[in-house]
Amino acid sequence: MTAKVDLKRELDAYRATAGQVRVVDVPELRYLMVDGSGDPNTSPDFAAAVEALYPVAYRLKFASRADLGRDYVVPPLEGLWWAEDMSVFTAERDKARWNWTLLLLVPGWIAEDLVATAVQSVAASRNRPARLDDVRLETLAEGRCVQTLHVGSFDDEAEVLAHLHGVVIPGSGFRMAGKHHEIYLSDLRRTAPAKRRTILRQPVTPVSG
Repeated sequence: MTAKVDLKRELDAYRATAGQVRVVDVPELRYLMVDGSGDPNTSPDFAAAVEALYPVAYRLKFASRADLGRDYVVPPLEGLWWAEDMSVFTAERDKARWNWTLLLLVPGWIAEDLVATAVQSVAASRNRPARLDDVRLETLAEGRCVQTLHVGSFDDEAEVLAHLHGVVIPGSGFRMAGKHHEIYLSDLRRTAPAKRRTILRQPVTPVSG
């Protein structure tokens, strides 16, 4: 039997503890990605992006096991989030103004042609996802980041993010340098909002001079 690789357990970048902020150096990683904007709770575009990513991810998993003899656990959903005014995440929580890119991590041994084949296979299925053509494979290079684990509902993140952005990052000699990144460790369909576990990550760079 082929042993399953669990990337979130093997990569240090996927470790975080509630109440503690870590500085981590995140290596270049490859993801399946779909972009969008708007309130994730009400936007049909957000749901369609999720519905496009997962079939491709599972086709890749099965192809890796069958063709390469390498099995792995499909990693958790992730998201990059940004806006022209980042206060919409910490103060107003104006979700209609949020931009996002949904992500699913892909193991380094997966070649681009295998991804293309997986997309073609999903396209030929009976229930072709509406946003399948928007799925792409891309490398994300975040480098130095600060991150923590948030336990609770997404709306309760505002206070944590405000402290991270306004106190921890500048107090550590950094400034924000990339998009806010969330990693959803809990199954959102089966986990009560108060118990959801989410890694909150922010790329940073040293303040010069």
